[in-house]
Amino acid sequence: MNNETGTYTLLKDIDTPADLRRLNVEQLPEVCRELRQDIIEEVSHNPGHFAASLGTVELTVALHYVFDTPYDRIVWDVGHQAYGHKILTGRREAFATNRKLKGIRPFPTPVESEYDTFACGHASNSISAALGMAVAATQKGETDRHVVAVIGDGSMSGGLAFEGLNNASSTPNNLLIILNDNDMSIDRSVGGMKQYLFNLTTSSHYNRLRFKTARLLFKLDILNEERRKALIRFGNSLKSMLARQQNIFEGMNIRYFGPIDGHDVKNLARVLRDIKDLRGPKILHLHTVKGKGFAPAEKCPELWHAPGKFDPETGERVTEDTSNMPPLYQDVFGETLVELARQNPRIVGVTPAMPTGCSMNKLMEAMPERTFDVGIAEGHAATFSGGMAKEGLQPYCNIYSSFMQRAYDNVIHDIALLNLPVVLCLDRAGLVGEDGPTHHGVFDLAYFRPIPNLTISSPMDEHELRGLMYTAQLPGKGAFVIRYPRGRGVQTDWRCPLQEIPVGKGRKLKEGSDVAVITLGPIGNIAAQAIERAEHDSGFSIAHYDLRFLKPLDEELLHEVGRRFRHIVTVEDGVLKGGMGSAILEFMADNGYNPQVRRIGVPDTFVEHGTVKELYALCGMDEDNIYKVLTQRQTT
Repeated sequence: MNNETGTYTLLKDIDTPADLRRLNVEQLPEVCRELRQDIIEEVSHNPGHFAASLGTVELTVALHYVFDTPYDRIVWDVGHQAYGHKILTGRREAFATNRKLKGIRPFPTPVESEYDTFACGHASNSISAALGMAVAATQKGETDRHVVAVIGDGSMSGGLAFEGLNNASSTPNNLLIILNDNDMSIDRSVGGMKQYLFNLTTSSHYNRLRFKTARLLFKLDILNEERRKALIRFGNSLKSMLARQQNIFEGMNIRYFGPIDGHDVKNLARVLRDIKDLRGPKILHLHTVKGKGFAPAEKCPELWHAPGKFDPETGERVTEDTSNMPPLYQDVFGETLVELARQNPRIVGVTPAMPTGCSMNKLMEAMPERTFDVGIAEGHAATFSGGMAKEGLQPYCNIYSSFMQRAYDNVIHDIALLNLPVVLCLDRAGLVGEDGPTHHGVFDLAYFRPIPNLTISSPMDEHELRGLMYTAQLPGKGAFVIRYPRGRGVQTDWRCPLQEIPVGKGRKLKEGSDVAVITLGPIGNIAAQAIERAEHDSGFSIAHYDLRFLKPLDEELLHEVGRRFRHIVTVEDGVLKGGMGSAILEFMADNGYNPQVRRIGVPDTFVEHGTVKELYALCGMDEDNIYKVLTQRQTT
């Protein structure tokens, strides 16, 4: 940490939450100011998720001040909110390495720190995980251990959160759920739950009186646990009648407190002290501002969710001249979708809270009535798309590859089973870089390949992406998967006529006689560079085939390879187990071919964080490693 300015008079002496707890409550606002400034300074030159962590500074300080962490458990929902937590829990100096290869991890994980109680990278899991911990504490007789789930940044719209709430309402526990209500996910939160939380009110005087009265009645042995539950139900009914508003949480017998200002750290600490020892499940509802304390982020939190480098004084973002660069794959998707939708009135767009991240916002701006942001609810996005497809529409459902894992059953049961014409567009497929193992989209080829009725494709470049998007909406194509990576393509002149690509037909990109290289997707461009080098240096004649489709396989192409080549190299940006290379091995074995096959792809491990280039090298998927494999290949 850079403390040369002398700004951090308190933060510089806080290495653990125990140091924080030695301070006077009147010093907490200054800790928050310094912590917020430290996050701004660090993220300005080492980019990461920004605005969400600024919004939870006071909450983070209050939690670690009131609760005895790490003995008490704080379970964060989505690590976007947890940079302050990292800094206060022994990683202040190491925070400069956040998201860098071999540095601290992008999201909290118990692998890194005892203060990180659970894995968090995908939304809505905190309540279920924290409830499990609370029940475990009870089972082990740890009656003094507190468990807190912090959910927010749009995560309450996820179905798993409601499954956790439902179980918490019927399972004996003392869980505290903190709802960080900032009206946001990445883009602004949408749907009825957002409006409900915005309107939800309750009296702080009522809650204080209720708490004090209950504590007195317990001491006088007038109130026991069974009577308490009955009184809660009666009280909830009475309050709903008087307020003319039903509280969904108290309707589930979960005590509700709030909403309160999530940026008043002293009051927040007081409230947490007041309610932390209450028996039974409870929710504390906070109103916070995403990007709090940094004016540009407060004004435009969507843009500042993960802004890249910026000037911490002026808020000016550091941008590079991209006019002569190939476009982002997501932008090619967004532009092409608008073009297709203008031609085909049946096309609609669906995204789970990622319109900007996947460029669905382009269709949203052009045709808002045909674009649906369903919130953080990937399973619903898939089934919702299936329902529209059943009635004649043509949904393009865009979900990041790693988040599509959450909708696996929905794709099988609600799309593939009836072979409904839904185009599943998997953005961020393959290794994605600094967001690490929770976000790498490396499993989709392997987990979708066994499902009947799915067409699975991956374009090698922008022209191929446009062709596949056009092909997918043609009559009779059924359920259609298109996967493409994060980042830029390879063509500056990417606009081309929209033409059909025959389903299940690959391409021979280059003739050769000694070795056949089979690739799938954009990693084929890296392989092409390695092939050129290897041929020049080794004298081998190397053929290159772009498979295009993992399912159905181009059997004519593979029969040609099987007949002609004794040596095959497969290259894919996905896991080796069950992926494209496995499909090639199966085909060769099933058809009596016996070539030597060398597979290049993601090994059987959760790959750490780093730049995509670094991770390709780490996994042996970069140009240099492909070159080495090709030049070592014998041809006799």
